[in-house]
Amino acid sequence: MRLPHGRRSLPGSVLFAPAVLIALSLPAAAVPAAGPDVPAVSTEVARLLTEASRVTEAYERGRHAAAAQRVRALRLQGELDDKRRHLAVLHGRAGEVARAQYRTGGSLPPAAGLLLADDPEDALRAARMARQAGQAVDRLVRRTDRAERLLEAAVARARTAWRDLEARHARLAAVKRDLEARLERARWRLQAVADRSVAAGSCRGAARLEQPGGARGAGGPERPGGARGAAGPERPGGARGAGGPWVAPVSEADGYELSAGFDSTGKYWAHRHTGQDFAVGVGTPVRSIGAGRVHAVSCGGAFGIEVVVRHTNGWYSQYAHLASTAVAPGQPVAAGQWVGQAGTTGNSTGPHLHFEVRLTPHLGSGVDPLPWLREHGVELGGGRSRR
Repeated sequence: MRLPHGRRSLPGSVLFAPAVLIALSLPAAAVPAAGPDVPAVSTEVARLLTEASRVTEAYERGRHAAAAQRVRALRLQGELDDKRRHLAVLHGRAGEVARAQYRTGGSLPPAAGLLLADDPEDALRAARMARQAGQAVDRLVRRTDRAERLLEAAVARARTAWRDLEARHARLAAVKRDLEARLERARWRLQAVADRSVAAGSCRGAARLEQPGGARGAGGPERPGGARGAAGPERPGGARGAGGPWVAPVSEADGYELSAGFDSTGKYWAHRHTGQDFAVGVGTPVRSIGAGRVHAVSCGGAFGIEVVVRHTNGWYSQYAHLASTAVAPGQPVAAGQWVGQAGTTGNSTGPHLHFEVRLTPHLGSGVDPLPWLREHGVELGGGRSRR
């Protein structure tokens, strides 16, 4: 549960203090096993999130590539301008040499110049030096002219590549906008399904979501030899502490903001806040922080749709206000395995994950999750901006 945050407030989802106390005292309905009634929109949101992540990465790569190509084109244009200025200087020097030859009798035939010179040997040396200087200047002019043409071609290619990259970037931007619009619509369809389930007090079955590494929710992947175990590999960035590897409940790649903290106060809670809120979009994958077994999956009451996991070190973790679940009671889970999708069910004013670390599976036994995670090697950085 948390303070107001999100794009819209859902009518009827905010319970005042007395109602919260009543709701927390009522038993929550257990979720049935996964079946054909699993909302397809859960899978659609997961697919669109993955696709949006890929497109966003390609968009960012294209943006950086276009920026780098622009810098290269401008650098080459600067080199071309320098080369043209150098060529103009060389042309000026060639003109000076020609004028000097003219002033020293360069317009006379060589034989006539020797006959009229006071010292024929000096005249020969001067003529030879003038000729060599003229040849040197001519060679420099030719080389610089060739370099100028090559630079012109390079500038043209760089500008063409820059335009092509900008066009591709514009196309990716259009695809990205379309995906974001479709994802937004799918997210709120998922939330609508979740709201109806919570209102009825009976949740749909666990969604069988394809997870990174090829694992599936609600049952785990088939192991070699036919054994079933916890689905999903440990995620990169996991830390090893007491009881095994540990991870954050939301991946930094998916982005989150830490909102209402543990033991904070607010008008939406009967007492103090019992967990840590992660502000995320509806449908964002929620991960088990460590290995263990699903203790309970519930629907209804102040926490809406929630999952409680008992970990191998005896601690419990709670994931609340979900839009869907990806696990079933009694199922083993691995560190980083998806247990559901974030939402805004129950006593919630906007999309977020309410996360608790507890000594027991019951409300009131929680500890501050942030120091607990730090003690187990997990630092929460906040991730990138939310899509």
